Amino acid sequence: MRKKGTKISAILLSGALCMMMLSGCSSSEPSGASQNQTTTADSQPVSTEAEKVPSTPTESVSGTSTGDFDTQDVFGTSFNKEMFQDYDLTLVNIFTTWCTPCVEEMPDLEQLYQQMKDNGVGVAGVVLDVLNEKGEIVQSDLERAQTLVERTGVTYPVLLPDSTYMNGRLTGIEGFPETFFVDKNGNIVGETYSGSRSLEDWLSIVENELASLKENS
Repeated sequence: MRKKGTKISAILLSGALCMMMLSGCSSSEPSGASQNQTTTADSQPVSTEAEKVPSTPTESVSGTSTGDFDTQDVFGTSFNKEMFQDYDLTLVNIFTTWCTPCVEEMPDLEQLYQQMKDNGVGVAGVVLDVLNEKGEIVQSDLERAQTLVERTGVTYPVLLPDSTYMNGRLTGIEGFPETFFVDKNGNIVGETYSGSRSLEDWLSIVENELASLKENS
């Protein structure tokens, strides 16, 4: 009886760890993730080593700014702070190519963009694992990011970090994906969200953030 109970406990623990692995990756995650995963806002993101990352909004960073950055997307098109002027609110999704939940979230973010762009909401991705420690583009990593964009079918811009890492906003991230919102002037508004979410969850979050932005404007 004891042996059977021990076996059941092991199975339950294994299942719990698998469920927690669906929604996010730690910043120390190795490259090579390729599973198909989908998550919701209630999931608790952890790495494949079960290292926990918060899934709820972290402290508000309202009042800060992305700064006057100049960068390019993974295909070489130039972008700067003016990219935010086309929308009342832009969802900025920070991710890495090796983070499975990040990759699996991208088609949902594309659907979000298609559904909300006419309502004043834009989407932008920022891929962090294309530059080396000197801030130089690693060609093989860039090509992997390009392939990822093509395979997921996203049409919103997927940017490389600029030299300032968006006024420092892209630094110190402990779990991926991480998402924040920017108004048309480049100010960071609302809450920061760690972990991936479903399309339905993002639609609800975006609508709430947009309503809050309009109330405070």
